[in-house]
Amino acid sequence: MRPDLFEAPDYYNIDDLLSEEHKLVRDAARQWVKRSVSPIIEEYAQKAEFPKEIIGGLAEIGAFGPYIPEQYGGAGLDQISYGLIMQEIERGDSGVRSTASVQSSLVMYPIYTYGNEAQRKKYLPKLASGEFMGCFGLTEPNHGSNPSGMETKYKDMGDHYLLNGAKLWISNSPFADIAVVWAKNEEGRIHGLIVERGMEGFTTPETHNKWSLRASATGELIFDNVKVPKENILLGKTGLGAPLGCLDSARYGIAWGAIGAAMDCYDTALRYAKERIQFGKPIAATQLQQKKLAEMITEITKAQLLAFRLGQLKNEGRATTAQISMAKRNNVEMAIKIAREARQVLGGMGITGEYSIMRHMMNLESVITYEGTHDIHLLITGADITGYPAFQ
Repeated sequence: MRPDLFEAPDYYNIDDLLSEEHKLVRDAARQWVKRSVSPIIEEYAQKAEFPKEIIGGLAEIGAFGPYIPEQYGGAGLDQISYGLIMQEIERGDSGVRSTASVQSSLVMYPIYTYGNEAQRKKYLPKLASGEFMGCFGLTEPNHGSNPSGMETKYKDMGDHYLLNGAKLWISNSPFADIAVVWAKNEEGRIHGLIVERGMEGFTTPETHNKWSLRASATGELIFDNVKVPKENILLGKTGLGAPLGCLDSARYGIAWGAIGAAMDCYDTALRYAKERIQFGKPIAATQLQQKKLAEMITEITKAQLLAFRLGQLKNEGRATTAQISMAKRNNVEMAIKIAREARQVLGGMGITGEYSIMRHMMNLESVITYEGTHDIHLLITGADITGYPAFQ
C-alpha cells in the first residue's frame, strides 16, 4: 500500500467548534493510525486476520472506553472525543474501529452502566488497558433485526446459572476473554451475563470467507450448559432496553466512524485526480470529476455537522435513540456512496490494494447492516415522527 498522505477535509472550519482537548485527542489518534495501522492494514485485510499487535496502541490512544471514568481505567473524556477517536480509527479501517467500538460501547459500557461496583473494578481496568478483550452477544442465527425473539436462555440452578444457546456475527469473539451475553430467564425476561473464556461448554468458532471487515475477527458464541457464577449477572437494567442502550452508544460511534472512511476516500480521490493526467490535463480539471469531488465534500461536511450536534446532545444526556439512528443511517449511506464514487475517480487503480478505497467500500457494506440495518433505522425514524411502529 502507498504511503499515508491523508489530510483531513474541514470545509466549514469545524475545528473552531472543538476544544483543545478534542483536537489533542483526535490528533493523537490520527498520528497513531498513520504510524501503526496504515502500513500494515492492507496485508492483514488480504490475509483476513486481525492485527493483534495494535491492541496496546488502541488502549494508549484511549480507544477502549474513552468516556469511562479514570477510576476504572478509562480516559474520562466526553462524547465528542469518543466520536473523534472512532472517526480517526475508521479512517484507517472499519474493522479496527469495530474492535474498539465493541470493547467500548458493547462491553465496557454495559458493565459500567448496568454492573455493580465489584464488576466494574474486576473488569473495566483490564478492558481499558487491552489486557482483556470483550465481545457482545445479542444477534442470533434466527433473530437479527428481531432480538426480542432470542432463544438463548438461562436457568437458576441455585448456586449458579445454566446458560444455553448461540449467538452469531459477533465481532472479537474468536479471541475475546469475556462476553457480555443477553439471554432470557425462565420468565422470559432479558438479562445480561458476563461469560468468561475457559468456562466449560463455552466456545467461539470463527467465521471465515468474509469479503468485508476482513481485518477484524468475527465469530459465534456457543453455550452448551455453561455454568455462569451468580455474581456475573448485570442487574442494573433488565429487558430489551438494556442491550439497546448499548447499541445507542455503538451506533453513535459509527456515525462518527463512517465520516473517517468517507474522508479517506475523498482525500485519496482528490489527490489522485490532481495527479492523473489524461487528454493533456489533470482529470481534476474536468467537469465530471469536479462534480464527484464537490458532492463528496458537501456530504462529508453535512455529516460532520450532524455528528457534532449529536455529540453535544450526547454530552447533555439529551440524545434520543431516534436521533442516533438518523445519524448512523445518514452517515453510513453517505460514506458508502462516496467510496463508490471515489473508486470510479481512480478507475482501475481503485480496485487494487495500492489504495484504501475498495477496502473501505467492502467494509461499509457490513457497517450499513450491523448495529441495526439501514432499513431498520429508517423505520425507527418513521415510528418516531408518525407514532406508528411499522417493524412488522
